[in-house]
Amino acid sequence: MRFVLFSSFAHLVLEKSTSKVSGGAELQMALLARHLAQRGHDVVLLGTDEGQPDRRTLDGVRTRTGGRYHTGALLDTLRALPRVYRVLREERPEWVAVMGAGTWVFLLTLLRRRLGYSLAFISGSDIDVNGDYRRMNPVRGALYEFALRRVDRHIAMSEYQRGEFARLGFQPGIYRNLVPPAPEPAEASKDIDFLWVSSAQQLKRPDIFLDLAAALPQARCVMICPLKDDHALWESVRRRAAKIANLEFHPLVPYHEVQRFFHRARIFVNTSDFEGFPNTFLQAGMGRTALLSLRVDPDGMISRDGAGLCAGGSIGRLQEAAREMLGDAVALERMQSRCADYFARHHDSQANVDAFLATLATLAAR
Repeated sequence: MRFVLFSSFAHLVLEKSTSKVSGGAELQMALLARHLAQRGHDVVLLGTDEGQPDRRTLDGVRTRTGGRYHTGALLDTLRALPRVYRVLREERPEWVAVMGAGTWVFLLTLLRRRLGYSLAFISGSDIDVNGDYRRMNPVRGALYEFALRRVDRHIAMSEYQRGEFARLGFQPGIYRNLVPPAPEPAEASKDIDFLWVSSAQQLKRPDIFLDLAAALPQARCVMICPLKDDHALWESVRRRAAKIANLEFHPLVPYHEVQRFFHRARIFVNTSDFEGFPNTFLQAGMGRTALLSLRVDPDGMISRDGAGLCAGGSIGRLQEAAREMLGDAVALERMQSRCADYFARHHDSQANVDAFLATLATLAAR
């Protein structure tokens, strides 16, 4: 089949950029593109234009540039639209896939009418399916929800998302996060107590991890927090981190080097207001690292499967749980083991790519 995967910065994963950051959705789209190409499909990643050459081939995946559509600004979107249309017309895909809510889901449904491809939407976050995206972005959310009723296939990344799709009247497929190659063995020394990894965004709540590190001065804490778009937030985090003696701050670690930190960490901390299934949880499983989460608990992997502790949104409880986990080595080892077991049970990349393709095949069989 011929695929175009619409993803702003996924090419950074394939080119192993050392100076720029991509997000979790981009990582998953890059991994999906790589797996599809390895199976003999014709795959194009349509990314945002940062001045990189057009028509490169990276890991067997062709890359095209579609203008500066990633900014979300109206003028950039209007400028990018003719270029995206031209690439899609030239590539003639059978399927276009996009991950995550936004105006471009709407625009891709419009372009589909002229270009004749089928459109698959992959839910990247719980807010894509539970109505929160529209509550947070009324105009864009309305366009997105209009388009969601018109895409050809809906794909969930968790059982929770599948249930929310069903509540909206859709019959979604499901496939889970794909696994990046691990750069080093999991038996690396566990010399980091608490690890936090995310870009500087308000919804990721980096301030809560800074509070945690300051409250546990005997714990060794590591924070990897690259700049994304919010310069003021990133600078405030960097300045405050420099004042916390037990905190090691990294402004940028290339993605292909991040896994070694998970192998070294006893506990990974997530402080986000919302997520889908974070790639960092998958990396924690690969690294045999327990989870400590403020509120994110996809499909109950923490509360039900025992991969760590979830604070239910309470910052006070988060700090209490951190002390509990460090203070009970036997319980912590059990959580680390259960996190690794969850990862092994649910995240076989070959099986999940099979599930993705099977979901598309159900449309062709109709």
